[in-house]
Amino acid sequence: MSGSVWLPPGSRPDALPGIPRQRRRTPSWAQPDPVDELTERLDDFIAAAVHPDEIAALLESDGLSDDQIRERYGVKNSFALAETLYERVERRYPEPAGPPPDPWRIGLLGCLLRGVVFALPGLAYVLGAPLFAGPGDLGLPAGTVPLLAGALCGWTWNQGLAHRAYAWLGLGDRTAARRALLLGAPAGALLGSLVALAFAGSAAPAVVAFAAGQSCYLAAATVLLVMGRERLLLTALAPMATAAVLSLVQPLSEAARLAALLGSLAAVAALAVREVAPALKGEGGWSARLIALLPFGGPGTTAAPRLTGSLPYALFGQATGVLVLYAALGDVLAGEQHSAIAAPAAVALTLSMGPAEWLLHRFRSDSLAGLRSSGTARDFRRTTVLTVLQCLAAYLAALLALSLAASALWPHSPVPGGARLAGLLLLGVVLWTGLLLQSFGAVTAATAVCCAAALAQTLLLVTHTGDPHTAGLIVYGAAAVVQAGLVCALLGRATAHR
Repeated sequence: MSGSVWLPPGSRPDALPGIPRQRRRTPSWAQPDPVDELTERLDDFIAAAVHPDEIAALLESDGLSDDQIRERYGVKNSFALAETLYERVERRYPEPAGPPPDPWRIGLLGCLLRGVVFALPGLAYVLGAPLFAGPGDLGLPAGTVPLLAGALCGWTWNQGLAHRAYAWLGLGDRTAARRALLLGAPAGALLGSLVALAFAGSAAPAVVAFAAGQSCYLAAATVLLVMGRERLLLTALAPMATAAVLSLVQPLSEAARLAALLGSLAAVAALAVREVAPALKGEGGWSARLIALLPFGGPGTTAAPRLTGSLPYALFGQATGVLVLYAALGDVLAGEQHSAIAAPAAVALTLSMGPAEWLLHRFRSDSLAGLRSSGTARDFRRTTVLTVLQCLAAYLAALLALSLAASALWPHSPVPGGARLAGLLLLGVVLWTGLLLQSFGAVTAATAVCCAAALAQTLLLVTHTGDPHTAGLIVYGAAAVVQAGLVCALLGRATAHR
């Protein structure tokens, strides 16, 4: 043979039964079939081969030439002998030792903790409620516009920043991830504060200061969440959360409220600074360290991920943020409620992100198991469809329970009606299927659907077309149908489940 086939370690012929050598001639009537003998000796290897070329590689690595193969086994060459051996042995693929690797396995407790960490900062608005007094803009309660503008800006920026940091972590460069956060987090905090100031309108200076604090918190919390410091973030938020709960029972003084807010904010910021501080350590002077903070990485780093790769994730965060805010402000926009702080729908959606994350990982894990166990594409598609329906139903059940509990416990909150609950559940379908599409790598499609839904609902509200709850029901339903169709189109593709 003029060429050779590479064999992986452990599959060399010295680790397998030897190939029989030519023996002393015996009478033809007593001589066994050499191909049968070779088949018996190499049975395990042949049964595990996925293609005859693997067997041919083994034959060549043992030093068998085409002339020897023709003389001993009566076939043309190693490939012809390999095909004969391959046809004589039934396929038997041995299971790997130990449990198969599952990169999607994740603990439920950690996901639930992340959901709590996502929702806990909402208690800061309870402590800051006295600041939101006086007339508001655009028919909304006082202080709502700058707070929402700053929050949307922060969600957009930090979603893109988090993706970029995760991309660096995926490349194994933790230092570069810290550098991205060290540069991006302060920039996001500044940008959010400026946006809140630009939309201040008639809001009091205290509201603008609160919005700036909100932007700083979002930036610092992004650093801790990306670096996996959820427990530290929960500990830092404990003083603010405790004060907020106490204020619901007994009014607190303005000094106590301010101390709780600033104390937790300072703790979160200090923890974030400590987390990214190692990025400034390294060889060279301050100029070299500052160059290393540039978005493209700097000297000594691996190839940087594209900046444009984070843009769809940023837009997805903005679009879903708009949809959640509309769901939270539905009663206010409909004129049925006068306080933007009482938003149990937003609380339920935020808390549900913990179960949503766990169920998303559960679906990917079960799909991976189905990919190994299914014998045909139809069986695999049937398995994945059943799994995604089970996970989606479990998420909607959790969202419904959280919504009812939040409405029952939140002060002065109306009992949600059928239209509100239906809209909330449809929005849950949009959010969960959007995250699922992201995990499939179809982030552009999910972003396009959510952005279109957010734009459509904005136009309906600006033009005062119909009731806000009805408009939300239509928009969420359409987006849910489109994204469910995209998910169904990807379920049967094995490459989407990598």
